[in-house]
Amino acid sequence: MPLAPFHLAIPVFDLAAARHFYGELFGCAEGRSSAQWVDFDFFGHQLVIHQAPKMAYQEAAHGNPVDGHEVPVPHFGVVLAWDDWQRLADRLVARGTRFVIEPHVRFQGQVGEQATLFLLDPCGNALEFKAFKDIGQLFAK
Repeated sequence: MPLAPFHLAIPVFDLAAARHFYGELFGCAEGRSSAQWVDFDFFGHQLVIHQAPKMAYQEAAHGNPVDGHEVPVPHFGVVLAWDDWQRLADRLVARGTRFVIEPHVRFQGQVGEQATLFLLDPCGNALEFKAFKDIGQLFAK
């Protein structure tokens, strides 16, 4: 079955800063918007940022240990092609991005080996971008 675009709506307490983050840092094209929300083309998916009060998880993210790192929960992101992930990681590093988890390869030599990085948007929403050299490993056990 071909992949269908997902729709995700997230809270942001600073709409202007989040709009700049997704539009400028990631180059996401804007769709519809109002004074309280903005649609983005987020790597082919529909991401909507909604003005909302600060949520508890945006103050201090919970983390779970994964391959020696504390992975923030909740988080969302996109699985990219390996070369696209590398270009994104290089661009983020060149822009001086502050990472929650620096770009690296985890589970090296194991099932599910993947490149990954984590960062926060200006409102504390955690994002993960990952890539598999073998996309067939996406759901491998």
